[in-house]
Amino acid sequence: MPKRPYISVIVPAYNEEERLPQTLSEIQDLLEGRDFPWELLVADDGSRDRTVDVSREAFREGNDCRVLVAERNGGKGSAIRRGMLEAKGRYRLFTDADNSTPIEELPRLIRAMKRGGADVAIGSRALPASRIEVHQPVYREMMGRVFNLIVQMFALPGLRDTQCGFKVFTARAAEAVFPRQEFDGFSFDVEILYLARRLGFRIVEVPVRWINSPASRVSPIRDSVGMFLDVLKIRRMHR
Repeated sequence: MPKRPYISVIVPAYNEEERLPQTLSEIQDLLEGRDFPWELLVADDGSRDRTVDVSREAFREGNDCRVLVAERNGGKGSAIRRGMLEAKGRYRLFTDADNSTPIEELPRLIRAMKRGGADVAIGSRALPASRIEVHQPVYREMMGRVFNLIVQMFALPGLRDTQCGFKVFTARAAEAVFPRQEFDGFSFDVEILYLARRLGFRIVEVPVRWINSPASRVSPIRDSVGMFLDVLKIRRMHR
């Protein structure tokens, strides 16, 4: 019987045929040769390009890798929920297809969880020790800061960056939080952290390296307004 993975890495992907092969290669480079079992899951979100095919082509023989294929586009939160619940690892990371937070930051988050007895670790771009190697445009950074102030006021006081797409959950936390997740859009990050805190799981925020990808799919006006309204809904839904 195969051993249970120690680490599961989940990569949500929607029309990522261009960026995904390099990211999957770098993830496998990090994990190959480790002295623990691991798995790599691509959570397809109803892609219309060759995302599914290029993922399978990028998987290396002998590695525990698979694609979770979706029939329709349900949103990033939907893809991550499916991946986190399909995963079997003791620790479960989800990370963006553009590798904006390099996979090399994963051991740092695991160490922080063990050191602090935490159930959830979130990569952060907003701590003094964070390293932003390529910045977002100034207007996006300002909007991100305003959004975080709203999040801290209404949902998650003390967390300075809820939106970095690099988060690790223990199996116990993932299996408690993700079945309760309701939001599939970009505000799902706030919801899963709000749920984790409400359920008594300890969250640690960890400084990471981060490199902005110019191909962001977040609309600075439409999505920001929708995410603000979602923060208010999250509090009402999960009281």
